[in-house]
Amino acid sequence: MILHLQGIPIEIGPLAQSSLPEFLSRYADRRVVIIVDENTHEYCLDILLTAFPVLDRSEIMMLPAGEENKTIEIVYQVWSALLEYRVQRQDLIINLGGGIVTDVGGFIAATYKRGIAFIHIPTTLLGMVDAALGSKTGIDVNQIKNAVGTFTPPKGVYIDPIFLETLPGDELLNGFAEMLKHALIIDATYWHQLKSIRNDKDLTTEENILRAIEIKVEVVSSDPLESGQRKLLNFGHTIGHGIESYFLTKKPVHHGHAVALGMIAESYISHKRNVLPAAQYLEIEHTIISLFPMPPIPEHAFQEIIELLRHDKKNAGDHIYFVLLKEIGVAEIDSKLTEREIGEALLHLTMLAKNAN
Repeated sequence: MILHLQGIPIEIGPLAQSSLPEFLSRYADRRVVIIVDENTHEYCLDILLTAFPVLDRSEIMMLPAGEENKTIEIVYQVWSALLEYRVQRQDLIINLGGGIVTDVGGFIAATYKRGIAFIHIPTTLLGMVDAALGSKTGIDVNQIKNAVGTFTPPKGVYIDPIFLETLPGDELLNGFAEMLKHALIIDATYWHQLKSIRNDKDLTTEENILRAIEIKVEVVSSDPLESGQRKLLNFGHTIGHGIESYFLTKKPVHHGHAVALGMIAESYISHKRNVLPAAQYLEIEHTIISLFPMPPIPEHAFQEIIELLRHDKKNAGDHIYFVLLKEIGVAEIDSKLTEREIGEALLHLTMLAKNAN
């Protein structure tokens, strides 16, 4: 299966049956660098090298795993290594990993010598359905998610579900959160299909993965630079990013987990504004609680989270914006949040955590 986003091929299926062999042949006389993290170095790299022996000559650059390492210091180390290996603009970077690898690897490629060709081979469900799609690259600064980055498209995205077999269950949940988000903002039918899933096999069917990718491609194609409707994809991410950033220096919460909490919070605000019907809000809340742990958020942290939200790149002026959910499958961009609403939503999450535990 091949989709196209801004002219970039997104291929879904076994790598050996994709156009990747032909693509790599263009770089037969060039340097190839494979960027991995500690996890994909251990569990995924051999799969790639076995399928493509030509890549045995590649330079392997390993990033430390974890959101806390998505920093300019790590990027500088890789830039320095690329210079040491005399990598040129005509060479190729392959990003083999999840969302952190594609975000950071894409940023490294986009900025090194003003741009070097790169491709993504996502190895996590989150990477496959969200992070590797849409040309965003980025790193965190002072706990602010993706504070520095670019819109730079890869030369291709190659999605092989075989890599999902290497993942623990919590990593699959990470991607599941983004799939639920896609469904809530665009496709009520897809939501009803997803909400009843209770095992990994049913979650990772080609049909489910493909529908999530189709939604992301549809939204991004209509608004490549996030000036309008692409903002729909930020549902759950406004408050979710604040929660993720808060826990980053404590007990880190996975990105998808934070987005799931953010979706409850932003759905709760939508309901309190008398926009989202109560029955639909409770359906969302019960579904997410049944899937994701509810970490307690101390009340003394609320103001810190609000301050983190003020630095979110989606804001304009002094206003904090979020995606308002009008009903399951229908959302609205550019709704303004008040501090009181954020505090009430965080308090609601805290009460849900107490009840869950």
